[in-house]
Amino acid sequence: MRLSDLRGRTVAVWGTGREGRAAVTAVAAHAPADLVAVDDSANFLALPWEGELAEAAPVVTGEQGYARLAAADVVVRSPGVPQTHPWLLRLREGGATVTSGTALWMAEHADRTIGVTGSKGKSTTASLISHLLTAVDRPNAFGGNIGVPLLDLPEAERYVLELSSYQCSDLTDSPRVAVVTSLFPEHLDAHGGEREYYRDKLNLIAHGPRTVVVNGNDPRLAVELGDRAAIRAGTPGSTNVAGGADGTPWFHLGDRPLFPRAVLPLVGRHNEGNLCVALAVLDALGVDVVAARDTLAVAVAEFQGLAHRLTEIVDAEAGLTFVDDTLATSPYAAMHAIDAYDGRPLTVIVGGTDRGLDYTVFRDHLAEREITVIGVPDSGRRIVEALAGLPKVRTEVVEDLVDAVRLAREVTPTGGVVLLSPAAPSYGRFRNFEHRSEVFAQAVADTRG
Repeated sequence: MRLSDLRGRTVAVWGTGREGRAAVTAVAAHAPADLVAVDDSANFLALPWEGELAEAAPVVTGEQGYARLAAADVVVRSPGVPQTHPWLLRLREGGATVTSGTALWMAEHADRTIGVTGSKGKSTTASLISHLLTAVDRPNAFGGNIGVPLLDLPEAERYVLELSSYQCSDLTDSPRVAVVTSLFPEHLDAHGGEREYYRDKLNLIAHGPRTVVVNGNDPRLAVELGDRAAIRAGTPGSTNVAGGADGTPWFHLGDRPLFPRAVLPLVGRHNEGNLCVALAVLDALGVDVVAARDTLAVAVAEFQGLAHRLTEIVDAEAGLTFVDDTLATSPYAAMHAIDAYDGRPLTVIVGGTDRGLDYTVFRDHLAEREITVIGVPDSGRRIVEALAGLPKVRTEVVEDLVDAVRLAREVTPTGGVVLLSPAAPSYGRFRNFEHRSEVFAQAVADTRG
């Protein structure tokens, strides 16, 4: 379905946040017979609704909102509306036509689009792809889940998009190049279970992309893909990291060296994988990666890591490195972060909204590690309890994030790392993940000296 297909039809846009605003503006330009915006009152992403928006689509709420959804020819769902929402289940059971702004946009732009998803690494990988394409004179517009709704994007020769599982789930067209960075259980409450989450995530590659690029070293992704054709970055036949002539790690395309691992300023093996995927995408698009390796090396060296993802705050006087990884909202993401600082004394702060996750995999990952784990509400105590009995793991539970930073300063040896990698979302105790980052950074500053 395209935007032009909405002409003369009754349309309900579900959600009044950034995506809903963009959808109303786009749909209104195609002369629907009737257009409303629905706010189900549980949508914490809602924004003020006034002026031209209110004129184009009045907001309805409550049961009247559901009635307007049920009566519409087409419902345009915002990504913030989960697939498990009772209203959405009722609409689908009744045979309603449900789409999304992402799906409407992709129907018209798929052939010019590189779409990137994954349980971990999608933001960094999409940013790297856009940054490296620009460096080799391939202009592109960058957007999606990382901040710019697709329906707000300008016309461009080429697009690079970061796409969440919520955005992928309604697609009926795959982008020209579909990229998957990793796969592990996440957002299960919003998708209905692990199988449903993987289905919605991999819907990105289900509708005829020309090229699929995946992280070939992700075991769960390999199982879910099966024998589907894909460029498997990170493996010897594709882009990979291997020893160079000087014995240090180098990035390679096949067996051809590109540049040293030391060029990449981001820490962690997972970020090596992210760059391998980005380079494989450039190669698939026809960029002569070997000929452009010097230019690419400069661009990689200049790449700035994204905020809230292993962002370092160095306290030289105390001899400690504090790391903000607040977007690590699952045990798997926290495990990646912990691995990034292997070999250094490490204190990790965990805990946030308790979604009832099983932390056995986290316990297994730390079984042989010497590490301090500090738990904060709400799930921190339960995470710490899951680690009970591990001989090398020291655990503490405190009342809040500020107390955790204060205690971490006391127990982390000089030269060590204090890592905020919560393995849980931020909502409940904080306005959003940015607020949790602000509190962490302020606590680091306030506890100096």
